[in-house]
Amino acid sequence: MSKLKVKVLKKEANELKIEVEGAGHGLCNLLQKKLLEDERVDLAGYDVPHPLASSPVIYVRMKGAAKPEDALIKAAEKAREMNTAFSKELKKALKA
Repeated sequence: MSKLKVKVLKKEANELKIEVEGAGHGLCNLLQKKLLEDERVDLAGYDVPHPLASSPVIYVRMKGAAKPEDALIKAAEKAREMNTAFSKELKKALKA
């Protein structure tokens, strides 16, 4: 598994933009979907500025006074829970 490096590009009261070196579309798309499930999130997306450099940029903008870093952490936790549940179900299915 490759190492991921996170660099904060912009951090304001209701906006966060981070670069995730070593991440791909799979992780970014999953985080985006989990962020958009949060009613406090106004906008969430990601961009891969250059196809040969795996350093996507994730952007989150919040409604009201909610902190974008809290929403991103919550989205990452939901993604981890989803991965754990999938792993358990896959193991069960493969034993059958």
